[in-house]
Amino acid sequence: MLSIDPKEIRTSLLHGYLLSAVAPRPIAFASTVDAEGRVNLSPFSFFNVFSSNPPILVFSPSRRVKDNTIKHTLKNIEATREVVINTVNYDMVHQMSLSSSDFPEGVNEFEKSGLTMLKSDIVKPFRVAESPVQMECKVNDIIALGSEGGAGNLIICEVVKLHIDEDVLDKDGHVIQEKLDLVARAGGSYYTRANKGFFEIPKPISTVGIGVDSFPEEIKNSMVLTGNDLGMLGNVEGLPSNEDVTAFVTDLGERYPNIKTASHREKHKLAQKYLSYGDVDSAWKILLS
Repeated sequence: MLSIDPKEIRTSLLHGYLLSAVAPRPIAFASTVDAEGRVNLSPFSFFNVFSSNPPILVFSPSRRVKDNTIKHTLKNIEATREVVINTVNYDMVHQMSLSSSDFPEGVNEFEKSGLTMLKSDIVKPFRVAESPVQMECKVNDIIALGSEGGAGNLIICEVVKLHIDEDVLDKDGHVIQEKLDLVARAGGSYYTRANKGFFEIPKPISTVGIGVDSFPEEIKNSMVLTGNDLGMLGNVEGLPSNEDVTAFVTDLGERYPNIKTASHREKHKLAQKYLSYGDVDSAWKILLS
């Protein structure tokens, strides 16, 4: 058995061991605003519920291991003491993953991920309309666990308003866990789904994805592509060139001779097929043909 003294290995390596060992972990999709009212949305898997009377949630935006900087969520909460915790189900997991990209401060991750801002009743941060459970919270305390990269910051927040999608409730008002279909985080690129077990999502690129807000309108408002499809498409650094699209479509013509004259709907269905295999590059070339 490998025995490790945490003080004798790199923080990044210890971080990986801990996240793989303590899994699966629920995901807090935290919506905040800064002192100027600018919106931020980011997921955190150091999260759980710790009390029901009063209703207390705790999550932890850790200091970045690579450069010891703090995340925009923590800055915003320090300034406003408010947050909305949204749960993440399978239908929105790719959009959630896209929002975790390290976008510059002030960028609206709702727009980048293609998720819908829903006004809260009590707090200023917006809710995620696609989330099946949304919890408006006031922050009671912030506890810094250290000052070096990887150190957590416990955000202790009290739920002041709870919103639940009626589609996940039975006739007696109880949550149907299967319909809630939550996902949880594990180590590396692994997640788990209540009904299906473990699956993988490629981590957001090390740079910054283009985001759903930069898509052509007919793609962003597609009646075929799902939120997960849009999340996958948004996690690319740039779109393929016209030359690459032309070359791809020429090769594709042997199997799909009518691709150049196909409708948007037909192209979206074909692109969706490629996305199901994880081939985002080919899907983009089809959509742009």
